[in-house]
Amino acid sequence: MYSALAAFLSAGGYGIIQILQVAGVLTYPLDARLIYGFSLAIAPAFLLAMLAFHYYVPAEQRFWSHAALLFTVLYAAYVILMYGVQLATVIPASLKDPQETLLTVKPHSFFWTIDALGYICMDIATFLAAFALKKDGPSRWLRRFLLANGLVVPLIAVAYFYPHFSTGILLIGAPWLITAPGSMLLLALYFRNELKIN
Repeated sequence: MYSALAAFLSAGGYGIIQILQVAGVLTYPLDARLIYGFSLAIAPAFLLAMLAFHYYVPAEQRFWSHAALLFTVLYAAYVILMYGVQLATVIPASLKDPQETLLTVKPHSFFWTIDALGYICMDIATFLAAFALKKDGPSRWLRRFLLANGLVVPLIAVAYFYPHFSTGILLIGAPWLITAPGSMLLLALYFRNELKIN
């Protein structure tokens, strides 16, 4: 429950910082440090929450939760690499020399693609996790949010891979700012309800 709650708070924090950055309220390097910091915080919390989820679902549904866990591991590997490098290497180096490097995140760069693959894997993980839950009953809203977050994959793909980047294209992926934190909050509530039952 606490891992899912931490993932919710981190994803929500990311969303707030992203909005402030797009609005021009936050600028470099503070915006990058906060965005990458919150993004990095999502990964281990989400990973532990999905591991717990795998053990909470009925045994006959664990194929789906196991598949979700595999994509969660891929997500965590991609984004921990991405944000660790940006926070520990790129931002400090850019403050001394602002010249771009191979490691700098910019549209259609290597680390831009790593970031995209991470969020695509996360969203696939939530989509698969949804099939481990019943369509009705107390977990129906969690199931709906997990599915909705999974259905954001095409939007994320367009936002990252459309040939000409713009803020408008970036905003195509904005539904993630609702579906990801929402699914993590509902996952925390799911765990809380399961703890009360058991």
